[in-house]
Amino acid sequence: MEVLTLLCIDDRPQLLELRRELLESHGYRVETALSGHTAMKMLEDTPVAAVLLEYKTEGMDAEAMACHVKLHFPSIPIILLSAYSCMPERILWLVDEYVMRSELSERLIPAIERATGRSHPDEARRPASRRHAA
Repeated sequence: MEVLTLLCIDDRPQLLELRRELLESHGYRVETALSGHTAMKMLEDTPVAAVLLEYKTEGMDAEAMACHVKLHFPSIPIILLSAYSCMPERILWLVDEYVMRSELSERLIPAIERATGRSHPDEARRPASRRHAA
């Protein structure tokens, strides 16, 4: 199975490193960007399966970043990460998935799988009637 590359955008290096460890432990390749400018350059040079975008970052408007990604890279899904439980509707229309940071451990991998159209290897082996029973 092909290894998918994810681009994580956040201005906090410690959170990026934790996210990298989590995602790599699930078999993903991870690229990181500390700014929107860096992320845009990386998207031009590196094919990615999805973008994980932190909502609140210093010096970067997540809504503008999501607009830019959708405009220039419309086939790349965006997964919005935030500590906030309520998000403005206008940004939710721009992203494919939304995961609260407090729920990352349970919801991030399933959100990535839905956004990229790839199921977890164990999920594919379960009978269809049991896949969504939780």
